[in-house]
Amino acid sequence: MIKVSDRISAIAPSMTLAISAKANELKAAGERVINFGVGEPDFNTPAHIVQAAKDALDAGYTKYVAAAGLPKLKKAIVKKLKVDNNLEYDPSQIIISNGAKHSIFNAIFATINPGDEVLIPKPYWLTYPEVVKSCGGVPVYVMAKARHGYKVTAAQIENMITPKTKMLIFTSPSNPTGAVYTEDEIRKIAEVCERYNLTVLSDEIYEKLIYGGETHFSIAACSPAMKEQTIVINGVSKSYAMTGWRLGYLAAPENVAKAIASFQSHSTSNVNTMTQYAAIAALTGDDKPMRDMVKAFGRRREIMIQKLEEMKSLGLDYVKPDGAFYVMLLCDNLYGKYYEGKRIRGSMDVADLLLTHKKVALTPGVCFGDDDAVRISYALSEKDMCEGLDKIAEFAKECE
Repeated sequence: MIKVSDRISAIAPSMTLAISAKANELKAAGERVINFGVGEPDFNTPAHIVQAAKDALDAGYTKYVAAAGLPKLKKAIVKKLKVDNNLEYDPSQIIISNGAKHSIFNAIFATINPGDEVLIPKPYWLTYPEVVKSCGGVPVYVMAKARHGYKVTAAQIENMITPKTKMLIFTSPSNPTGAVYTEDEIRKIAEVCERYNLTVLSDEIYEKLIYGGETHFSIAACSPAMKEQTIVINGVSKSYAMTGWRLGYLAAPENVAKAIASFQSHSTSNVNTMTQYAAIAALTGDDKPMRDMVKAFGRRREIMIQKLEEMKSLGLDYVKPDGAFYVMLLCDNLYGKYYEGKRIRGSMDVADLLLTHKKVALTPGVCFGDDDAVRISYALSEKDMCEGLDKIAEFAKECE
């Protein structure tokens, strides 16, 4: 039998697999399952973006291109970063990869040595610690509490820094919490990072999905020094409903970008060529479909908040999200109670019971490092969302 490497053995399997497999079994058996676990927009990719890919195919753009990305796409990203984020980069500092997740892996692989500590605010997107571990780093968690809006402070970060700390992974808007940091909060965190010379991996994939008058501010824009310590991650998956197209990008200091370009030339080579032409259309074309999608998410968010307010009397609570399309639903008041004879001990039990008895799928918070909550998405139709929330309320009422 072939023995797998120590590196791959350190990676934890996804705790959501059992829930997902059970949901798929129910669907295959003809059951109607309302899925709050989705992590992608439920909108089709805008037509002009799809047409750009078709045009690229018709024009014969099906060959290899530069491993780090098409020059025209890099220029479009440079312009986007200048206009949207007040950040100036040279095209050589932009790397196009197979999704933002791939960009995150490349960034961590290029900058983290074995034993380096990486600070990760918690609750976290479940991929962060696994990528850190796969690259030999050590995840160190900074707890963002619900009562503080799921946001960590500069003081919390500073208190966790040791001589081994190399990087902070920073996400705003956040998956799974929907938290959006203010410019003032970000500047205070940047001051700490500058003082201790920490590399910052700034995941900005949900940048366009912000509501309620909040705005996005990139930590790289805090100062020239901070920009030189930051690797900005972004992509087209969430903002342009292009999850399946698999295209993300990063902007980094010249030496880091050069190293990543070299590595990518040996690992994946270029992102598929027609997707890159589609991404050019996304970044430079009509943004009305994107703005309409954000408005739709905003409406759903308001409806969800209204219904969650009504659930507070049932022992459920939540933290109002300002970005992305997720809400962390606090369900720890149900722990210790019973449902259909089973004692509820944590978020996995809540997720399993809701799926089994109410045909509602959601993501247990333990997957994100917070067992007090479950994550629910509003990237589904208003009808399904309202029906699913009513079923969650029924479940809470029936707990004894």
